[in-house]
Amino acid sequence: MNWTVRTLDHRVEKEILALPVQVRASFFRIIDLLIEFGPEMVGMPYVRPLGSGLWEIRARGKEGIGRGIYIKAGEQEIVVLHAFVKKTQKTPKSALDLARKRAKEV
Repeated sequence: MNWTVRTLDHRVEKEILALPVQVRASFFRIIDLLIEFGPEMVGMPYVRPLGSGLWEIRARGKEGIGRGIYIKAGEQEIVVLHAFVKKTQKTPKSALDLARKRAKEV
């Protein structure tokens, strides 16, 4: 049975659409993998757990690196909470805090 992937709301959709073209294409390829196989079966280098129930989509393109933070909500549902262009080695605390805040809205 396939997984369902959705965004939390229009804010997240805007964040995804703001990703550079190749990064966005990579992001959507990873979403397709998540739909077909689920996060545990996809794994690195495409997704990884961040702890506290948060997971990370690891998209790449010639223009840079993008990340999406999501949670598993329900039996086979994924909700993308935040998407951004990564500019530092470590995932910014502000991105994690925003994702945790948005997770409470699910």
